Amino acid sequence: MTQIAEAELRTRMARTVREVRETNPLAPSITNTVTQNFVANAQLATGGSAAMVYLPDEAECVAGLGGAVYINLGTLLPVYADTVPACARACAATSKPWVLDPVGVGIGSLRTRLIQEVRQWPPAIVRGNASEIIAVAELWGLNAARVDTQGPRGVDAADSVEAARTAAVAIARFTGGAVAVSGPADLVTDGTVIVRAEGGSPLMCSVTGSGCSLGGVATVYACVADPFTAALTATTAYNLAGARAAARCEGPGSFAVAFLDELSRIIPEEAADAPLTFEAA
Repeated sequence: MTQIAEAELRTRMARTVREVRETNPLAPSITNTVTQNFVANAQLATGGSAAMVYLPDEAECVAGLGGAVYINLGTLLPVYADTVPACARACAATSKPWVLDPVGVGIGSLRTRLIQEVRQWPPAIVRGNASEIIAVAELWGLNAARVDTQGPRGVDAADSVEAARTAAVAIARFTGGAVAVSGPADLVTDGTVIVRAEGGSPLMCSVTGSGCSLGGVATVYACVADPFTAALTATTAYNLAGARAAARCEGPGSFAVAFLDELSRIIPEEAADAPLTFEAA
């Protein structure tokens, strides 16, 4: 990426944070019951508006109301067999961006079936850990260069972020959007450029919903920005808020509260000035 292109991307990141604060966009979610509260609070902290739904007709409705929609496959209910495809299909029909978090892919048959089904209505952003991203690429038949992987371990990653590089690029090229791979050092790509972002805190792994809420915040930013900018802005905001919260908390409980506080304090220039490393995909 040239210096001019990097400067333009950073300008878009700042504009994204600012526009969300000014417009309070609605970013509805179909998300798992374990993390609904934290996802909603994180969306509110960034300046967005949240709405949690789970019925098929509700999903079709919010696809028209929101600026972007978040679909998280954790804690699936039987009704999601209808809700998830209905929402993805409605988003495609209205050219509305949606974000996929394939939580727990590999657990049970319903997640596998849903991920395979929504392939025909590709998400604008896929956010997951390394093992989840690798699994999605495999299910979608996109991995041209296979690597030895451990596969998902429940909702945790058993593979490194670097191991998911090929899969992330392949998914981004297929969807025409962006992929965010979360880990000790995050990777975000649009299939052409790869950006690596460091920061955050190990305490984020001790709070339920850190990854899920990142997907929710990326959805808020996708209401006002292109997928790559939205995914990267969410990642950098999370890294900044996580590092700052860890510096003043006493443990996981106080970290969760401090994290939301710090997320609400992120200003446009801070997101744009975050340390990032750029490379060709």
